Parts: sequence; C-alpha cells; structure tokens
Amino acid sequence: MTQNDAQPLIRLEKITRIFTRGDNTLKVLDDVCIDIFEGEFIAIVGASGSGKSTLMNIIGCLDKPTSGEYLLRGRKVLALNSDALAQLRREEFGFVFQNYHLIHSATACENVEIPAIYAGVEPHERFKRASGLLTTLGLHDRLDHRPPHLSGGQQQRVSIARALMNGGSIILADEPTGALDSQSGKEVMALLQQLSQEGHTVILITHDAKVASYASRIITMQDGHILENPESTLAQSPYHFQSKKSVFSSMHHSTGQEMIEAAKMALRSLKMNLFRTVLTLLGIVIGVASVIAMLAIGDGAKHAVLDRISAMGTNLLVIRPGMPNSRGFINIVTLVPEDMDAIKELDNIMAVMPESRKSVTLRYAYNDQSTALNATSSSITVVRNWPIAKGVFFTEEDEQNYAKVVVLGQTVADTLFGKQEPLGAFVIIDNVMFQVIGVMSPKGASANGEDEDDIVFVPYTTGNLFLIGQKYLRNITVAVHNVEMITQTEQAIKQLLSARHGLEDFKIRNMASLIEDATQTQNTMTILLGSIAAISLLVGGIGVMNIMLVSVTERTKEIGIRMATGARRRNILQQFLVEAIVVSALGGAIGVLIGISVNALVAYTGTPVYYSPFPIILAFGCAFLTGLVFGYLPAKKAANLDPVVALASE
Repeated sequence: MTQNDAQPLIRLEKITRIFTRGDNTLKVLDDVCIDIFEGEFIAIVGASGSGKSTLMNIIGCLDKPTSGEYLLRGRKVLALNSDALAQLRREEFGFVFQNYHLIHSATACENVEIPAIYAGVEPHERFKRASGLLTTLGLHDRLDHRPPHLSGGQQQRVSIARALMNGGSIILADEPTGALDSQSGKEVMALLQQLSQEGHTVILITHDAKVASYASRIITMQDGHILENPESTLAQSPYHFQSKKSVFSSMHHSTGQEMIEAAKMALRSLKMNLFRTVLTLLGIVIGVASVIAMLAIGDGAKHAVLDRISAMGTNLLVIRPGMPNSRGFINIVTLVPEDMDAIKELDNIMAVMPESRKSVTLRYAYNDQSTALNATSSSITVVRNWPIAKGVFFTEEDEQNYAKVVVLGQTVADTLFGKQEPLGAFVIIDNVMFQVIGVMSPKGASANGEDEDDIVFVPYTTGNLFLIGQKYLRNITVAVHNVEMITQTEQAIKQLLSARHGLEDFKIRNMASLIEDATQTQNTMTILLGSIAAISLLVGGIGVMNIMLVSVTERTKEIGIRMATGARRRNILQQFLVEAIVVSALGGAIGVLIGISVNALVAYTGTPVYYSPFPIILAFGCAFLTGLVFGYLPAKKAANLDPVVALASE
C-alpha cells in the first residue's frame, strides 16, 4: 500500500462553530481542518476559551458544527440523526473527563457497565468485562464502591474503564489530570499512553504542556484557529494501522431488555432518594386506597339497598287507589276483593294478595304493645318470601270464615311473651280477641330503617270487618311468574281494572322499575364517591410529574453522561418514564393493600362493603396510567436535552 492510499480515521474540513444567544453571536471555531489517523496519540493544546473543548465535543459526536465537513472512517457524520450519533458514541468513542462524570448512585462496576447496557449486552457478560477492566486498572477491591467512596485517581480509572467498556477505539480525554494530584496525574497519563500503544486512538485535550508531552503529535489552538498542526507520522506510513474495534457493535437491542434495565436503574434512583420517593408514593397510595374504599363502600350501600328491596320481591306489582297523576296517598276506596279475584284469572299471575294496614294496640296479660296490623291473605308468605318460624299461617278457609287468628312478628312476640310460648295464646287487638297461631321468622330493618318484625298479620276479611271497618282494600299486591313479562302484565291489569271501574282510579307501582331506579340512584352515588377519590389520585399524579421534573433538573449531568456513553433519546425517555411508572405502580400496589384493609375494617364495624375485582383493577390501572401520562412530559424533557449542555450542568 502506498502513502497516497493512507486514509485518516477522522477528517475535519473547515469546521466552524458559531453560538447564538439573542442578537449576540460568538464564533468559537473558525475553519478548523485536522486529519487524525488510527492509533495516533494527539494532544490538542490551547488556553481556556481557545475552542479545544468545543472541538472535542464535535469529534465525539456530542455537538454539531455550524458548517464544515466531518468524516469518520469515510462516513459523513453531519448527515446522521441523533440515534446514529448515539451509536457512534457507543461503538467508537470512550470519554475521559476532567471531573470524571460518574453517576454517584451507581457502583464503580455499574458505572463501567453503562455503555454496554445501551449496546444491549447481557448482564453477566457486562459484569464480567467491567470487573475485568477494573481489575486490570488496579481496582479489583473497589468494584462495589460508589464514586464518593473513591479517590480522585480511582474515579478517573473508573472513567477510563468505562471508556474501554465497548472497545473504545477512540479515547477522548478532556483535561484528564485537571482534578488530580501530580502522582495520580502521572499514573493516568501512563495509562493513556499504554492504551495508545495497544492500538487505541487517543485524543487529549489539555492546556498543560507537560501533559501534552505524552502525545506523539501536538496541535495548538488559539481563538478558534489552528496555530500548529504537525503532519502525522502515520500519514507517511505505507501501511494502515490496525486500531481497536468495538467489542459489542453487533449486539441486538431488545426492547424488553431495555425496559428491564430501565426499571433497575429507576429502582436504584428511587432508593437513593428514599424520603422523596416515600412522599411521592403517598399521593398515589392515598388516591388508590380512596378509590378502592369509596367504590367498595358505595357498592356495598347499593347492594344493601337492593337486597332490602329485593326481599320485598322484584316480581311484584302494587296496586293502590288514587288517580295516576295524584301526589301522595289519596283517601279514596276503589279496590274491592272482587278486583283481586278478577286479576287472578289473568296470564302470568302467580299470586294475588290484599294488604290493609293500621296501627293497633295488642294486649296480653299485663303487657301492651303498639304495633302495625296488616290485614292480608295467606299468599303473603309466597309473595313476600317470608316464611313462618313457629306454628302456621292462616289459610284461605280462615279468610272465608272470618277467623279471629293472628300471626305475630318476631319483635311483637318477644315484647309480649318474652320467653313464654305464644302459640295458642289469646291476645286482644283493639278490644277484639284473637288467637296466636304462628310467629314469623325475623326480617330485620326495612330500607328506611323501620323494624319489619314489629307487625301482626290477620285475615283480610277478619281485619276489614272487625278492626278496620270497611270492605275496601287499601292495596293489592300481585306476584308474576315471569319478570320479563311484568310490563305486559301491568298493562293487562290496568286494562282490566279500568274496564271494571269505568275509569283509571288506581295507580300501579312496578317493583322491578323500583329496583332499576334505586340502582341508577346508587350508581350515581357510587360514581360521585369514585370521582371524589379519583381527584386525590389526580393530585398524586401531578405530584409524580412535579417530582420527576425536579429529578430531571437534579440529574441533568447524569443524563449527559448517559448520552455521552451511547444512550439514545429513547433510552433516556424510557428510563425516566419507567421511573415514573415504577413509582406509580408501587404506590398503586401499596394503595390496593391499604384500600382492602380499610374495607375490611369498615366491614368489621357493620357497614356494608361489597368486594369486587373491578375497582381494584381500575384503581391500579389508573395509578399505572398516571405514571405513564404524568411521567411523559418530564421524560420527554430529559430525552430532548443537549448532551453538551447536560454535561456542563452542575
């Protein structure tokens, strides 16, 4: 191979870099032209402000020039997008900075592994190479030490190991001895010199002539211009120099693996800021627990109400006297026993019973009890699904014979008889003597809190004649066989009674529609409770976003370090987005446990609580989405940071 065939590794042609701030412009680099060959150890020397660091940022693909041409291995760098530039940084370059730029939350070994993480290398392989590099550099006993526990020289060695992690064919060292004592500085320069001898291309940025003397070629800069640029000895070589190649350049990037690594880094970061993490979790925990508790209590109240209404029968039609548009109960009497007999002949009728209620006083021995009387028929046990606990219920024969028999509710039986046996005893109801033939099973409280067991039942014929004093019925309750046809049955009854009475002087209440109305009302209340709880979850989400924005600001330098070591914008986006999701998911899980515990405690006090998986899944899903939605803006802000600006932050 002839001299003319030798091609530079890096070629910079007329590189200009102009910074603009408002109306002010500053030309930092002006028509810089440099050729750098593989295996060279060059030093770019100049005073502060000469443009050497800006030149290093352009060579390292951290910054782009305003104009000019940059060729790396013959490839036009300026035409590449941000992901392709990140790949170049990951596969070609290794950075050694004056202030080390190590991530303080990571151990020495984890810092070295960072470039390989973004190259998609398996964890065990990363650890093997990182620990090997640190051992070679004399840090075998410092693998698990974090940067604050390492000396300056040791931190710089970690930085060098990180630069070599993916191969580091081109080492960019920016004032690598600036923060070190003289002895540590000599050791670092000896290492860089050794790397050059092993085939790495080393580009050293310094203002110190003694440090520059380690290089084989020194390029001097002043005010953005090249003052001295000796010809490279490798340019005159008749052979290409075989430099180091990237170790992991062909590794496959798995999205799943990237997410796992992002989750690991997120947990490590959250652990380092434990107190702030707990405060952030608190908002999500309260929100999720509130949603679960509120919805469970709301559903419990709904089911309790529906159960009480259902106990009355969902297949019932209640017919009462009064015009359809009248308000309240109208004291007119239009329903007669013959209406009840006619209704029994219609289709889909399971049972028909009359009900006439009145407040009465019962007396047994020396005990008096004011209670409610229900003059009804033997069908009530079927219609109301209310079985007898003791004795028997009166029969149709008792109704026809105007039998003076009574069935007591449990409360009345306990009050009048205590531990005595009530069956067969005679009681006086409003001065009329009745014999007790049965005691109903306990029913409990009604939907409005009244004691349903504080009642007595007599045949409607006997009650109307001896106690109420009228032949008319206060209402008629109809039970149907098929609830799906209850509306058609209601229309048939309406037509029948209208024809019998000559006008519509009655109202029919469909209990199935009552269930529907109650369900809608309770659902509205549940939604209201859930909305109130969701507000706290929303506040928690805003807290997550606020904390993540603070985290991005505090960790701007870390973001710059990751970008310099090969992280793509999507890697940074993933890391901070996953961090927000981890916080929200963890808070959601804790909130679910607390919400279930609160429900158990509330249920223990006797308040109805209804457990179902939907509110739990909903609350946890909302917490997860909260992290995703409210974490996106901070994550996007982090991903859009300029690497150079991020590295320069304090």
